[in-house]
Amino acid sequence: MDLYEQNRNDSQPQRVNCCGSIFKNPPNHNAWKLIKTSLDESFYEGPVRLSKKHSEICAAALINAELVGAPSHGIARVSSYCNRIKKKVINPRPKIKIKKISSSITNIDADNAVGFIGADLGINHAIQNAKKTGIGLVGVKNSGHYGLSGYYAERAAKKGLVALCFTNAPPAIAPHGAKKTLFGTNPICFAAPTGTKVPFVLDTSISMINRGKIRRAAKLGEKIPQGVALDKNGNPTTDPKKALEGLQLPIAGFRGSGLAWMVDILSGVLTGGNHGGKVKDPFDDFSGPQNIGHLFIVFRPNLFVKNYTKRIKENIKRIKKLPKLKGVKKIYYPGENKAERFKINSKKEINIPSNILAEINLLNKSWS
Repeated sequence: MDLYEQNRNDSQPQRVNCCGSIFKNPPNHNAWKLIKTSLDESFYEGPVRLSKKHSEICAAALINAELVGAPSHGIARVSSYCNRIKKKVINPRPKIKIKKISSSITNIDADNAVGFIGADLGINHAIQNAKKTGIGLVGVKNSGHYGLSGYYAERAAKKGLVALCFTNAPPAIAPHGAKKTLFGTNPICFAAPTGTKVPFVLDTSISMINRGKIRRAAKLGEKIPQGVALDKNGNPTTDPKKALEGLQLPIAGFRGSGLAWMVDILSGVLTGGNHGGKVKDPFDDFSGPQNIGHLFIVFRPNLFVKNYTKRIKENIKRIKKLPKLKGVKKIYYPGENKAERFKINSKKEINIPSNILAEINLLNKSWS
């Protein structure tokens, strides 16, 4: 246990003395694959009762978040999805409606399914449409929180396509000039093939820090960085619980507020999803479904030039050759760091903090 605790302190420093749980890689197996199988079966065979296909989609997205180094969107989210199913504000057996508007455009009503399900369908249809016509546009409504936007955009990029993904979120940011939250952290995601195995993937929320990280810090008793949030009285805070009661700060001031508004229009107003502060908080508001909207835009990179691969490689090469600041060993393009973390974490032990395990165990007892 002492060795495990030291390993955890080295890899993930904690503010409390807690070993958590470490899942070692058994011979000829990866721990993360075994955990994914366990999640599959929990969603499918447990009281949640998703279909087997939907269970696999959810488990794959959650494990991917852990492997790319975004635990705030990984296993820590399991209890919130299960609680929403238990409270009947997520539909575990949705009757999803898919409407083809044209050969390039598809409209999906996810029937309040888990967000991973609506998003998985959305990106798949956008990819199919783009392959047939050159461009795919898909709007999804009546969905929920879908995890990491980059997870979906990367899938398109790995098939040789360019992708843009938008989704809105519960109120966390005040519009510029207002003192009340209304916009979500509304992520913006762009992905493009690079001619290598690692695509360009820019996945960023328009807040200084994503809300999942604040929630995870609150669970673990950690502080958040300075300059990312205000408490309910408008004072700067590093206390995640006070930040959740207050508001988050957008990137780039009024420009960030404008970007959040743009995403709210694209993913909410245009798709038929909730917008204008109407998206419900997945952790605290069980008064009804979230009805989150997603918008996926996917297209071929060679629509305007035939030598795209040559040009993107040249673009990246030029930037990587620039003189580096002191202490910088390598200039990364967005997506490279994530790919490195995925490769490393796929071979490492999987660490799950004890309080998150306790939360899941409590959930198991409440279900039974």
